Amino acid sequence: MTDFQITLTLAVFGAVILAIAIDAIDMMLAALVGVCVLAVSGILGKSDVGAALDTASGPLALLFGGMVVARMLAMTGLFDRLGAQILRATRGSGRRYLILLVALVAPVCALLPNATTVILLAPVIVGVARALKVSFVGPLVITAIVSNSAGMLTLVGDPATFLVGSSIGMSFVSYLQKVSLAGLLAVLVIVPLMPKLLPEVWNAQIELAPAAPLPPVRRPVFAGFALVVLAIMVTLFLVGEELPAHLGPPAVSILAATLALLVIYGARIEPVENVLRDVDWKTLVFLAAIFCLVQAFTKTGLLQGLSIRLHGWFGTEFALVALALLTGIGLLSAVLANIPVVAASLIMTKGYLVAAEAVPEAALAAGFTDWPAATVPVFIAMMFGATLGGNATLIGASANIVSVGICAREGERVSFMRFMRYGVPITLVQLAVSALYVLAMYGLMR
Repeated sequence: MTDFQITLTLAVFGAVILAIAIDAIDMMLAALVGVCVLAVSGILGKSDVGAALDTASGPLALLFGGMVVARMLAMTGLFDRLGAQILRATRGSGRRYLILLVALVAPVCALLPNATTVILLAPVIVGVARALKVSFVGPLVITAIVSNSAGMLTLVGDPATFLVGSSIGMSFVSYLQKVSLAGLLAVLVIVPLMPKLLPEVWNAQIELAPAAPLPPVRRPVFAGFALVVLAIMVTLFLVGEELPAHLGPPAVSILAATLALLVIYGARIEPVENVLRDVDWKTLVFLAAIFCLVQAFTKTGLLQGLSIRLHGWFGTEFALVALALLTGIGLLSAVLANIPVVAASLIMTKGYLVAAEAVPEAALAAGFTDWPAATVPVFIAMMFGATLGGNATLIGASANIVSVGICAREGERVSFMRFMRYGVPITLVQLAVSALYVLAMYGLMR
């Protein structure tokens, strides 16, 4: 790319982020206009768009499948019943509601991708908030942040962690041993921050009406099939890659969506086209456009050039490199969307490790898994930066975008700045705790 093209790319990207931040234009339109400008100027070519959509296909498939399965479950009345049970458990207390929210979301995100969890549990979160007569915006934003954080509990919980872990050959069990404790800490630090961030919800207390019978499950046979589809989805998320077909999370999500549509079609409860119409296509288009913008940003070579500079700055001080990546990728993930940032940063990090002669040049090829122990925390720091840094802004992670979209559909528009009031304080604390965790990992190696 020429200097002019690099400058134009950075200017367009900055303009898109600014337009979204000041709420000057709908964020999907802002992203699409940015892509069009880069395409017309010749910076984004056919191959670039293809590469961007290839990277985006996995996260988009996860989201699409989650939306379809959630739509099927919503037709069963299971969410209404779960919401009534959660409301009873709150005893009218906003404090109990927020703590139960964390306790409900975190375990689910250990098994399901974070955006899928937000889609599945949003009806419960919104319903209970309305029953307690508090705004559902803060709880839904916290749901997204908890889901992103709890996504670090397992390898399949977050697309960014999956991308990094699978790239270096980390197994599900190995991930549990090395990273899951950090995921737990990232979730736990949110709880003491909630009284300051959501005081109106935390301090809420109402007198609940006498407990009524729990809402019945509608169409029990259909609900049974829906739960079977959900169970298949969760099981394949855990073991799909060990099967001969090597079913990764995106393929599992599409498979689950297909099974859900088959069940809906066979039950004749509602036309399939109604289900597809209710998919949040606006969010999917926005994410695809963001991936195209990041592809143009990556094409500038700025991230890849940092691999050589990292070696010049830090040499083989891997602990310092890990902290630098945690901070830098955390900042980038807040404004560039964490998944494409991770995809680009993996290239940069592997290039640095080759330059530092920690691994041979073969490490740049796909499928290399022979990473020295001292290099593994570097990749884990990348996971922390990408996953937790994405909590800061509404475009930082797919779960954030989904939660904002749900708020809009429920009648509450969440601005960029409003999201940041919740996201930035939590992100700063989480990144600080993660830095200590990385340093502790290196301390144990000595």
